[in-house]
Amino acid sequence: MEPVSKAFRSAENWLDERGPKAWIIAFVLGFIFVWPIGLAILLYALWSNKMSRRSCRTRSWSRDSRFAPTGNVAFDAYREETLKRLEDEQAAFQAFLEKLRKAKDQAEFDQFMDDRRRRPAPKADAEEAQMASNPRDEGGAAPMPA
Repeated sequence: MEPVSKAFRSAENWLDERGPKAWIIAFVLGFIFVWPIGLAILLYALWSNKMSRRSCRTRSWSRDSRFAPTGNVAFDAYREETLKRLEDEQAAFQAFLEKLRKAKDQAEFDQFMDDRRRRPAPKADAEEAQMASNPRDEGGAAPMPA
């Protein structure tokens, strides 16, 4: 899911850099090829105010200068410390999620192996298949060739 949202964000950033004309071209092409996509792009562009040139410039400027030093040494140090702490927490949370996924996968695999061990031996299945392939008449003898 995350790669899809990254792709949408990068497409949005790419369109923002090129201005409202790029948004218009995107929804026109969307209408030409798959009309629901064109409609979705149009509604998103109108809802998020992407059609004004000023909003496109403002968004790209604020995104580029977001981590620039402010000149206030105390605030810059606090921000760096907070960002570092958040990055560490994110890494710890990702590791926790990975452990959960591994534990879930291991539990599912163990359940599969337990179910497999409980099944009857494959030899009985082979004997049943052989009996089904050798039809016999009601007397128990094999049919006579004509």
